[in-house]
Amino acid sequence: MIEGHCHCGAVTLRIPIRPTSITDCNCSICRRLGALWAYYPTDEVTIEGLEATSPYVQGDRTLATYHCRTCGCTTHWTGLGQYAHRMGINARLFDPSVVENASIRNYDGASR
Repeated sequence: MIEGHCHCGAVTLRIPIRPTSITDCNCSICRRLGALWAYYPTDEVTIEGLEATSPYVQGDRTLATYHCRTCGCTTHWTGLGQYAHRMGINARLFDPSVVENASIRNYDGASR
C-alpha cells in the first residue's frame, strides 16, 4: 500500500498502486483547490482520520469534497448517488516520487 497524508497528519490515505495518470481539472472548485486527482474505486482506498475531515457538497450534488479541519488540506472527494463507487484522491498528498512518472491529463471541467 502507498500512503499519503495531509500536512498535519490527521488524515492518512492508502492506495493499492501508484497512479499511472493524474488529472488536473480547471472546473470552478478544482482550480481553486490546486489538487491533482488520482481516481480509484472506493473499496480500494483506506482512509484513517475521516472524522478529522469536513465535506463540501457543491451545486449539482454529485461529489462531496473533503478537507482536513485542522490544516485545511483537501484530501479527497467521493461520488454521491449513482457515482458512489468512485473517488478522487488528492495526489499532492503523496511523496512526489509516487506520482513522478504519472502522466498528467488536463481536463476542461470549466466548459462542462
